[in-house]
This record gives sequence, structure tokens and C-alpha cells, in this order.
Amino acid sequence: MLQLNSSKYILNNNYKTFKISAIKNIFEESNMFLHNERNKIKKISINSVDFVVKSFKIPNTLNRIIYTFFKDSKAKKSYNNSLRLGDFCPQPVGYLEFYKSKLLEKSFYISENFEFDFTIREPLLEVDFPEKREIFREFAKFCFKLHKQNIIHLDFSPGNILIKKGETFEFKIVDVNRMRFQKLSLNQRALSFAKLWAKEEDLKIILNEYQKFYKDGDLIELALIESQKHKNRVNFKKKIKQRLKK
Repeated sequence: MLQLNSSKYILNNNYKTFKISAIKNIFEESNMFLHNERNKIKKISINSVDFVVKSFKIPNTLNRIIYTFFKDSKAKKSYNNSLRLGDFCPQPVGYLEFYKSKLLEKSFYISENFEFDFTIREPLLEVDFPEKREIFREFAKFCFKLHKQNIIHLDFSPGNILIKKGETFEFKIVDVNRMRFQKLSLNQRALSFAKLWAKEEDLKIILNEYQKFYKDGDLIELALIESQKHKNRVNFKKKIKQRLKK
């Protein structure tokens, strides 16, 4: 961890020559948004090389204290988790933390740019998506490899699963600050498919392929049940919110 008067940062050995102030300034000047909501994600270019930078929302006062003294920032967690994930995610470059009045204010996570063609969301939503069944089967193999390495992505939602088409389909996971690294139970494996919000017929293709490799229990029926439970919970919350707005 390197530290300046109002910032802390770590950069991968391949990028030690980068100036942290330049990364922050280039990010703020860039209009190449990949995501523009609570947390902002942009593509930036340094020395003709593209990177992806995620800027985390400024925490409230309590969380500024927590992230300064008691917990790692989301940017630092993203970097450390990415190092553990290896080829399962875009390669990490570093993270930056900026402080104001000695408390964390802004944090950034930087990764190499992964030129993906689509996310898993598109084949899950589009009925006639090309090579849909093959994508689902390859995705099942990716999930099994992820789980075999004792990796649990706590936000395994469609937009966080990137896919690049080459001779085969290459998968990467993003938004990795919320991860667990532990041996997965049958129930945890089943739960990991719930946030995909997949139609039953699509989820069955994925689960049937996964089950070919997983021999320690019947995953399919349990995963279908957990998927429906998740949909029911989300839909129930939406109904409550709509009623409260009236």
C-alpha cells in the first residue's frame, strides 16, 4: 500500500509507472460510461491501452468511518478478490482511495478491459438468441469450475456475467467486491443460480449440464425451487413499494 497525503493506492507491478492523479483525472473527464447509476463505471485509455474504472459512491458519514478504520473499502475488496479469482474475472490493475478530513471519500477500482460481446442477460431474455443452448451449456461448465474453486459470487446476476465469443465462449465475472471463498454446500450451489432470473426451460438446460459434473447431490429440483422463491420475493417487494406509492 502506497500513501500520499490524502490518498492510498496499490497498482499491479505491470502498471507502477501510472500516476494516480492521472487515472482520477482521466476518469472524471471521460464520457465512456459503461454504467451510470449509484456507482459509475467508465472505460478510459492510458498510453493507448483501455482500462475499466469503477468509481464507488461516496459513503455516508458512518460508512466513511467504518471504511477508514474498520473495514476494507469496496475498491480494495474488489482488487483483493480479483487477485484470488484469477482468470475468472478481468485482470486487476489496482485501486485508489481518496480521503477528506482523514476519512475515506472516493474509491476507484481499475481492471484491464475485457472486450466482451454480450452478457448472459441477452440469451436469457431473447428467445431466438444465436447458439443459445450452447451458451447455456458452456455457462454451466463455467459455473461448475467457479464452484469447484470454492468461489461464491454474492451478486451473480446476469449483468455481472460477461461473454466473449471466439472458438468457444469465454466467461468473466465482474462486480466482485461481494464474494465468499469457501466450500459450497448443495444448497449454496442451488442458491447461486437464483439471481439469474432465468425462465424455467432455460435454467433446466444450465442445471442439467451442471449436474453432469456434480455428483454429490440432486441439484436441479432444488435450484428450480430457489429460483422461483427469489422471483416471488422480488415481485412481492415490488408490489409493496407500488402500494406504498399510492
